[in-house]
Amino acid sequence: MNAFEVIKTVRLTEKGTRQGEKFNQYTVVADRRANKTEIRKAVQELFKVKVTKVNTLNVAANCAVSAPRRPARLPVGKKPS
Repeated sequence: MNAFEVIKTVRLTEKGTRQGEKFNQYTVVADRRANKTEIRKAVQELFKVKVTKVNTLNVAANCAVSAPRRPARLPVGKKPS
């Protein structure tokens, strides 16, 4: 996978902004099949930075009610920070 396939988007949230300013940590949404090494290489290639540590969080799919008595599944994702 190339860097653009590994890193889907940057997650911009209030908590993420504070982490970026205070701790120089950033949150991105990565492909579920990517491992920490692939995420590290992709971030270094795309953002031209030196990555010291990668933390990942697997997010389970959530159940949502889209219509009466019709449960729907929301997508599964992976959030490295």
